[in-house]
Amino acid sequence: MISNLLTEAEQETATKIKLLKEQAGTHSPSIFTIAEQVPELNIKVDACFLSNPYATELFLRYLKDELINTNRMRDVLEFYPSQNSVIAGILSDHLETAPKNIFIGNGAIEIIQAVIHNFTRRKILINIPTFSSYYEFVKEGVEVVFNKLKKEDNYQLNIEEYLRRVMDEEPDTVVLINPNNPDGQYIKWEDMRRLIHELRNVETVIIDKSFIHFAFEDENYELVSYTSMVDKYPNLVVLKSMSKDFGIAGIRAGYAVMNEYRISGLLKNGYLWNSSGLSEYFFRLYVRQDFLNEYEKERIRYIKETQHFFDQLREIRNLKAYPSKANFALIELFNGITSSDFVTSMLIRYGVYSRTCSDKIGLEGEFVRLASRTREDNEAILSALKSLLG
Repeated sequence: MISNLLTEAEQETATKIKLLKEQAGTHSPSIFTIAEQVPELNIKVDACFLSNPYATELFLRYLKDELINTNRMRDVLEFYPSQNSVIAGILSDHLETAPKNIFIGNGAIEIIQAVIHNFTRRKILINIPTFSSYYEFVKEGVEVVFNKLKKEDNYQLNIEEYLRRVMDEEPDTVVLINPNNPDGQYIKWEDMRRLIHELRNVETVIIDKSFIHFAFEDENYELVSYTSMVDKYPNLVVLKSMSKDFGIAGIRAGYAVMNEYRISGLLKNGYLWNSSGLSEYFFRLYVRQDFLNEYEKERIRYIKETQHFFDQLREIRNLKAYPSKANFALIELFNGITSSDFVTSMLIRYGVYSRTCSDKIGLEGEFVRLASRTREDNEAILSALKSLLG
């Protein structure tokens, strides 16, 4: 066992880390919490946080040039931000849909909770493994049905089996995350279009495309979008977290595209003014062509480096890196290594923070999730893995 190789002092540190994970429940403790509570750690790489670090640097450059250096930051912090519908109008042209169909969230997590609490009444069908909030936010009295993805299929969704399950269960809500978290499996555009059509009689179809900017179907790396389908299929709710692309979880920015009647109902129930000044600045920046041109270069650069990182992961002994079209890889550990020991040892010995998947229902075995970072960070992760796993 890896834990047997730790010194007595390192074992004490490992106990602190495991306690923080228990306190965080089905999510990971933030890097700030770990650094504060376990100051003896020398954290070098956060391979738990799922974002494009190059896009983060791009955003911070604009933020510095346009707000900090010009002393405009006070305006952003001092004055009230715009209401939900105003920011929706800002995004409208970029998303190619009417403002009345756009809902702004205080992060995607708020949208997930709002949609499930307001529109799921009887039964929800959720693929597992998945992001735990989709079943944790379900209200009392609503039945949760899990559709277990198969390990032998690398956790890829079997469309025919899935549609049969939907027909048998007759849920009023289904959830499709594409690419899926934590395995990174991707449903191609043509298959997704067919699924949306086949699910047209389900009352609410939630499509979470938070990681779609890292997916690709050809060497052009063109972005895939489902937002235009909301007009044809009013049961669709297409939502997007912005922190995955830009590493801006701290300013809480997300959006969803859905039927205008759903949005009208939400705005009447407390979501009128739920953006910050910084998130409004980000959304205004996000639709600017100068920013988008630079972002597109960094997005493609990051995808190429990420896929190269995954190729290298697959060459390391004593683990299996599952295929992924997201910016993270699901890793299965072998030879008696537990995910908890792996995470604590990587952090203590090498300063690399990773995500245990021991709390992910639907996984059988020892699994961790590793995020792709910069090229230099990825090299550090690979070096640590080779050293730890022999």
